[in-house]
Order: sequence, then structure tokens, then C-alpha cells
Amino acid sequence: MGNYQLSLLVVVGLLGMGPNAWSQEYVPGEVIVKFKQNNSGAQFSSKATGMAMNLKRSWGQLGVSQFQAKAGQTQDVEALIKQLKNDPNVEFAEPNYIYRMQSVGQTGPKMTLEEIQSKRKQQQTVYSKTGGETSFTASYSQSGADINVEGAWGIMTSSTSQVPVVAVIDSGVDYTHPVFTATGAIWSNTHETLDGVDNDGNGYIDDIRGWNFVNNTNNPMDDNNHGTHVAGIILGVSQDITVPTGQLVPAKFKIMPLKFLSSSGAGSTSDAIEAIYYAIDNGASIINASWGGGGYSVSLLNAIVAAYNAKVTFVAAAGNSHLNNDNSPTYPANYDVDNVVSIAATTDYDAMCSFTNFGKQTVHIASPGEDILSTLPSNSWAEYSGTSMATPLVVGIIALMEREAGAVISGYQARQILLGENDENVGNVTGKVISDSRVNVYKAVEYVQTQGVDNYQPTYGSDRAPAAASGAGGGCGLVSKIVKDSSSEGGGDLFGRALLMLIVLTPFVIALVLKQKRKEIENRREHQRYNISSEVRIAVGDRELVGAVSSISMGGLKIDTEAMLENGGIIEMNIMSPDGKEKIQVMGKVVWSAERKSYGVAFCDMATNQTSTLSQWTKKLVKAS
Repeated sequence: MGNYQLSLLVVVGLLGMGPNAWSQEYVPGEVIVKFKQNNSGAQFSSKATGMAMNLKRSWGQLGVSQFQAKAGQTQDVEALIKQLKNDPNVEFAEPNYIYRMQSVGQTGPKMTLEEIQSKRKQQQTVYSKTGGETSFTASYSQSGADINVEGAWGIMTSSTSQVPVVAVIDSGVDYTHPVFTATGAIWSNTHETLDGVDNDGNGYIDDIRGWNFVNNTNNPMDDNNHGTHVAGIILGVSQDITVPTGQLVPAKFKIMPLKFLSSSGAGSTSDAIEAIYYAIDNGASIINASWGGGGYSVSLLNAIVAAYNAKVTFVAAAGNSHLNNDNSPTYPANYDVDNVVSIAATTDYDAMCSFTNFGKQTVHIASPGEDILSTLPSNSWAEYSGTSMATPLVVGIIALMEREAGAVISGYQARQILLGENDENVGNVTGKVISDSRVNVYKAVEYVQTQGVDNYQPTYGSDRAPAAASGAGGGCGLVSKIVKDSSSEGGGDLFGRALLMLIVLTPFVIALVLKQKRKEIENRREHQRYNISSEVRIAVGDRELVGAVSSISMGGLKIDTEAMLENGGIIEMNIMSPDGKEKIQVMGKVVWSAERKSYGVAFCDMATNQTSTLSQWTKKLVKAS
């Protein structure tokens, strides 16, 4: 009887770990809807009226519209979305999720520039006598990490025709701060005049320096501190911004303030989408997204894909919850689009920050994010910590790369350069991020100077494979532990095998419970799938099973054999390359894909060289449907 009870508890627990669209914050009474091809919001307007909703705004590029409950009406968002999904004209409907800034807060007192200079001078005197080091003795005084900013300054060209535009999608920027006014760093819309007329016809009246999407005005002033701090970090990658104002030099790139986070540091999906489109349409080549944590939004994903197609790099904070993003995704950092660069945070001593999220398969690189000194509104300064602070430092690096390359660098290529030109195996970064590395400004800038860029990027495919065709809860470690425990305890072997079978079969139950949400599951694809015809030999105990692989992605592969159904544990596979000349050996676990209606094997604990090899294989394959 006890065994049955335990089994039931396992099923319930695993079901609780399944996707839950309603576990995230969202704006009450609002939904985002995409209509199927050849349909429009106009065709839906009559039904919207009957549902007590008003059309709030639309994005023609996406075919997406935002609806809001009429004044005096209350709407159950979950019930409303269920109703919308039954409409034959609707492709998807989702809540208007809320995202938040990714800062853990201020870690030092507010200071004036004079106080910074005084502190710096005192510390230089003390440390010159002792031979010690401090971040304030270096030219780059915003962080003490050895990322070789000064080395990059030493090789920068004196002039270039390329002036990158960086969109800071955040809480706004105090564009009156002396650092920004003295350097001319704030982007100016030269096609607009402050006259109450939309001179450039972009839909925004008098947007001379960006836009405030929270209040729908032309004033993107920061009322939170976060966006101004982020902007100062970006600018500080190109020059020492802590010197007296009279010593500041003209900015090497421009900062476009786009306010979508409110004074409380929260913002909606709809405002984020509009800000992304504004950035794309008005010439930004890099987007800083120091925010996240909301639910998986197809509409936000589509906006990021639009940025990818425009060759815009999207740099996102990995999050501050000390979670593994491989298992607990956070958005937008976890979107699998090749222009997204997900950033973890490190200390001055290259240790992973205690708060930072990480992920060997999903977080790309680490960057200093602890006690980062930067600008605050009202001509003040302070140190902040968070992946919010690590992200703009990487954005500043990419902006310098573009300047030195003399051309826009596609998001795809910018990410490739960062993953290749860095400091590997520093501190305890190894195994925590894809690159096993922390950024190095000098290496990245020198690379584009010596190697140049061709701005290549592959065509984005709308057909993305599921994140991990995910089966039962728990990773490879959970299953392998059960295997070990059940085989080492004489009386527990039968129970262990039964428990393994339960874990493998649980996805069947999940698939039935979530049958009506299948469309949503299909939309949660995170890895491009490719067609492949290959033999796979799988060792299970003292037996070897031979099967056929029909598709493969960076997340796993599809197997066409029923032989694995009885196993359900960790398996070892030897996979041949498409041309039959190479072979890699990887570990995986059997999982059920509700979307594909088939079994597959999810890769786990892949080494960097294996990931690289598989990536090279897929470049030569045809994308799967």
C-alpha cells in the first residue's frame, strides 16, 4: 500500500512541475492576441465587443493586437484566453505578462562626483604605499574585475564613421546627467522637431530623444534609478566617466532611452514589444534588456525574432534568483534566437555572484555584476549589483566592437565573437555558462579590428524544436540516482525499476491533462530541429539497442524505435555524423514529446566539444518540419 501511495505522490509532484501559464504575473483584464494569416483585428472587433473588450493597440509587423477589458468590466484572463483559443481566427492568445528589472539593489551610498574623486585619491595614496590594488586605482573605476577595459581603450581607432545606437529599454534615463550632456551620449532623432507634429511619421509625436511607453509621452526620464545606472555602465565601457566633467570626451556611441519599466521597476509585455519595434525602426543596432522573469510570451519572442531579422543584438539579464536557467527558464534571456545573449554576473574576483542565475546550456557568458559604480538621476552616483549591471557591460563591448568594425555587426555574429574572444576558465565560471568564460573587452575589440566582420547570419526558421521535449520532472541526476539506489540495495531493485517506469510514463498523464494546451506547447520551441538519417547504438546495461535517428537539435534527438520504452533511465549513445566520418558519445534520458507524439532522448551533461561538434553537423542539415 505504501508503494502505491508514494507513486501517487510522485505523479502529483511531477504534474506540479509541468508548464503553468498562470504562475506568472500579468496585467489584469488584458490579453495579447495574434490572428491567423489573412485575418485581422478588424475581423475580430465584433466578437471583442461581445466579450466586453476594447482594442488597445496593434502591431502590424507581427499581426498581433492587445485587448483590454472595457471600463467597469472585470475579466477572468484565464477564461478569456481559453475562449479566444477556440476562435478559428486566433493563432494564439496569452496574458500581458509583467517583467521586472534584474537588480538586487544599491550596495553602497549615493555619492557625488567630487566624493568619488576624493575617495579615489585617498585610496590611491594608501595603496601606493602598500603595493595593494583597488578598483579605484584603475582607469576603469566602475568595476575591479580584470576585463582589460583599459587595454581596449589603448587600441581604439581615433575616429570612425560608425556610431552605434544602443537602445536602453528600461526605466528611462536621466538625460540631464552631466555625464550624458558633456559627452553628447543621448541619441537624438534628427528627423523630428519639437513642434507638436509627428515630423518623421513614425507614429510618435516629438520623440526627439526616445519614448516613454509607460505614460505614452515623449519624455523618457528615469523615475526609478535603474535605467540611468544601466546607461552609465554602457557608456563607461568606452571611456572613464568618473573623471571631472571637463575631461570627458565625446561619446563613441549613442544611447536611445526607451522607458517601459515604471517607477516600481515593472513593465508589461505589450510595452516591451512596442519599445523593441521602436528601437528597430529608429536605427538601434543593440538592445539592452536588464529585465526579465515573466512568463513565456510568443508575442515577445516574435518581436525579438523581428530584431534578429533586422540584425539587432538583444542582450538580456539571466536573472538574480540563483537558479539554473536550463531547468527553470526565465524570459527573455531563455529565448532561443541567435541574437539573444544571456548574461550571468561575476564578482571582482571572477567568482559567480551568489545571486546570479546560470545555465551550461542557456546562459552564454559571465560579466562583472557586483558593486558596479555608475550614474544615478540628479547628478549622483552609486554602486549596484545584479545581472542588470552585468548586461550593459556586455552591451558596451558590442557597441565598441561595432565602432571598431566600422559596420553593424549582426546579433548572430556578435554572439559568436563574444563566445570565442574572452577569458576562459576563470574563477568558478566553468560549467556555469555555455562559454565557460568571463568577458574580455580587449580580446573582443582586437578580434574585429584584425579579423573584420561579414555581418552574416543564418535565416531564422519559424519551426523551432521544443526546449527538451520534456518528460518527467528532474534532470539526469535524479534518474541516475534512482538507478544507482535501486541497483545497490538488494530489496529495492524492483521498486526502483517501477519508480523509473513511473517517471518515464508520467508525461503521458501530463499530455492528457494538458491536451487543450497543446498549441501553447508547440509554440514553446527553443531549438531548431534538423532532419538527419543516422544509426544510433544505445548501451543499456549489458545490451546494445540499435535504432534510427530521424531528427536532431541542440536539445536532443528523435529516435524511431520502441526498444527504449522499457528502460527509462540514463542511456549512453554513439551517434554518427551525417557523412559517417565522425562519431560522438553522449549521455541522455528517454523522454516523451507530447508535441511530436513520439519518444526521444534528451541530451544531458554534454561537453563543450560535443556541443560544438553537433552545432557544426546541423549547419549542413535541412531544417525539419
